[in-house]
Formats: sequence, structure tokens, C-alpha cells
Amino acid sequence: MAPPRIRATSVSISTHAPRELAAFYARLLDVEVAVSEGPRDGEPPAAGWAQIRAAEGSVAMTLNFEWDEHYAPPVWPTPHAAAPGAAGSGGNSGTLRPQQAMAHLDLWVDDLDEAQVWAIECGATTHAHQPQETVRVMLDPHGHPFCLFVG
Repeated sequence: MAPPRIRATSVSISTHAPRELAAFYARLLDVEVAVSEGPRDGEPPAAGWAQIRAAEGSVAMTLNFEWDEHYAPPVWPTPHAAAPGAAGSGGNSGTLRPQQAMAHLDLWVDDLDEAQVWAIECGATTHAHQPQETVRVMLDPHGHPFCLFVG
């Protein structure tokens, strides 16, 4: 049997204020927020949903920003290594560990220093951990790591 046609079309990012975070990425990437919806009944004013759509030359896939009632900023790099299933590993042990980034955005830039300055001007911060010379690890205003890289 031939595999069905499956395409990755978007990445969804959880946060406590999705429309605010979408505005940050729209400014950073020089695109418009395509969709912005307010909170549903009973949700706080910062809740809702927003989307940045693919745009030639700046965004290769759609970015969705969704409200998470229990959002906590990711922890990166992992503060400790634990074997799967071990106490504190987040496996089936029943013990929770701090949330950590499961995915991050990699953003190609033509000038790393200029892109870092621009990201900071948009509201990002530079992460303390910088593992490579050709990559800058940044944190968006809600604590998600993203990487600026030249290549």
C-alpha cells in the first residue's frame, strides 16, 4: 500500500496570551497577523487564538498561537537528565518534572548580530545558554526558545 499524502502545514504554540505572542512574531518576521480571535465565554481577556500564515520570503509554514489555561514557560536546556520511566522523568512513574520545550522555531537570518538586535527590539531576550557560534538562542516574550541561525 502506498502511504497516504500527508503534509506538515503548521506549528501550534501554546501560551497564556496568544494574540500578544502572535503580534510579537508578526513584527519579528515582518508579516501581518492573519487571524485573531478573542476569548470564548468564561475565558480571561488575554485568551483567544491567532495565526500567522505562510508568506513568501519570511514564513515557510503557518504559525498558530493558542491559549493554554495552564501555560508555563518551557525549560531549556533540560536541567537534568533522567532515564525514561525513572522518577522525575515525566514517564509512567507518576512524578512530574518541569515543563520543557518539545519543539522550537529555527529562523534563518542573513546577519546574526543584526537579527539579534532586531529580535530584542521586538521584545525577545537572549538566552544565557549559547551552544553554537553560528546560532543565537533567543526567548520570545512568553519564554519559548527560538533560534536565529546563519547558513
